[in-house]
Amino acid sequence: MSEKPIRGSQPQPDHIFISIADDAKTTMNVTWRTSTDVKNGYVLYREDGTDEIKRTEADTEVLKSDIDISNMFWVKLTGLKPDTKYFYTCGDDSHRSDEFSFTTEPENLTKFKFICVSDQQKGGCKCPDYSHFTEILKTVLAENPDARFILTGGDNTDCGQHEVQWNGAFEGVKGIVESIPFMMSVGNHDNRGFKDYEHGIGRYYAEPAEFFNNQFKGSYAYDGPENWKTENYTFNYGNVHFQVIGVNGPEEVNQWMIDDLNKNRRTWNIGTYHFPICYSGSDCANYDAYPVMTEGFEMLDLVFSGHEHNFARSFPRRNEELFERPSQGTIHYMLGNSNQNPPGTRAISKVWHSAFYCEEEPVSVVAIVEVDGEKITLTSKIIEDGRIVDKCTIDKAKDEITPYAIAPKFNQTRMTFKGALMGLCQSAVPCENVDGTWYACFGTLIGYIGGYVLKEKGKITLEAYGKRVEFFENSDQATVNGETVTIGAKVLRLRNQLYMPADACELFDMRWAYAARNNFISFEHEDESLLITEQP
Repeated sequence: MSEKPIRGSQPQPDHIFISIADDAKTTMNVTWRTSTDVKNGYVLYREDGTDEIKRTEADTEVLKSDIDISNMFWVKLTGLKPDTKYFYTCGDDSHRSDEFSFTTEPENLTKFKFICVSDQQKGGCKCPDYSHFTEILKTVLAENPDARFILTGGDNTDCGQHEVQWNGAFEGVKGIVESIPFMMSVGNHDNRGFKDYEHGIGRYYAEPAEFFNNQFKGSYAYDGPENWKTENYTFNYGNVHFQVIGVNGPEEVNQWMIDDLNKNRRTWNIGTYHFPICYSGSDCANYDAYPVMTEGFEMLDLVFSGHEHNFARSFPRRNEELFERPSQGTIHYMLGNSNQNPPGTRAISKVWHSAFYCEEEPVSVVAIVEVDGEKITLTSKIIEDGRIVDKCTIDKAKDEITPYAIAPKFNQTRMTFKGALMGLCQSAVPCENVDGTWYACFGTLIGYIGGYVLKEKGKITLEAYGKRVEFFENSDQATVNGETVTIGAKVLRLRNQLYMPADACELFDMRWAYAARNNFISFEHEDESLLITEQP
């Protein structure tokens, strides 16, 4: 290109970072970018306290983006000594980086610390400003200098199919990730692009996440499912096995998760997946993962997520049921946003949450994770002022989570929509099991979510998600947008309201599940639109 875009690649190496792609005791990966003027590259490195300089040649590929053509370089340093500090530079004979350092993982490590950040993206088509995030990371690492790596929950950029976004993002971590491994998860914004980026026209989501994959294919373990490599990868550190799970190809990714965990389990098995399973947004959904990826997720001890720019921690969850002990289910830990990005969705505490913070302030939340044998302590903290959002310890040896929290067990069968208990509006109309069939008062359900409800003698008309459904008392016939259909059982009058068989929710394209231990029925819909009816 005759003229480089702002922050475009140059002969001098940039976008330098280190990462874990193999045994962290004996290897370290180095990634950087240059302009295409530079054809080859290598890393020079030496052990601390020695003068012997070693050299490893880089693999390289051309990276074509929407604004630039660059060369990407990847080096895997091998034969390193455990628990040893190394110094390195990268580049070619004429253009070399500053000298940076890193330390390898010690042998038999069971006590260590790492940092989790999420949703640090910043908009701006010319020059996204990540300077505040730079200060957030520096503050956290100054307070936790023993942190071994940074793990992200996704949305590292605002529109990851555009290179200007990655230019801004890497400017934000410059001076940091050259010396501490930077392990990125893909979020939906990381594979988002626009046909006309400057004007935001023609939005699309890349499947696979092409630009992420092309930049980082040599940065992380290339061990993901066949069609979704790089955006799905694993790594080990100490007594923890990590799965970094992408947002595309759920069926294939689920099988990959299962196969990998059957072979590579450690004391702790932790996943990162951008979309929260136990979400907090009033209009969100988890159809991207559940029920398709249920088996894979429920093999993990702990799952970090992001997406909603809000903090929440779940009870251990398995088969729709909520528990107290870590052996009984997977803990879903939704990371707050880490760069003053208040949420676009308004969050509420849900039935599955044991801890919750509605992060609608312009603050930055970061999680510090401390592994100590069979214990993990998680501390989520607002970095600007030091307030603790949540601190908990998961203890496998004692099979307990502190501070203690008891998952609910209801004495009347409650009804939830997208995890939200309906409170007073359903207190007089609990769900009922009649001769083995679960029934729910759909008039309350549809009214609660803002849909249209018309009650007439022996009949109720409900409208939601583009479906206008008429139910008739003592009949197993209903009409959907004027067409007659048969439902699984007759509509009954219970508690002086019309109750429908729960599986009739499928007429609205919903799904349902009964949590027997906790005694509630959950209803879900994948549509994230709000249903509040208009006032004529």
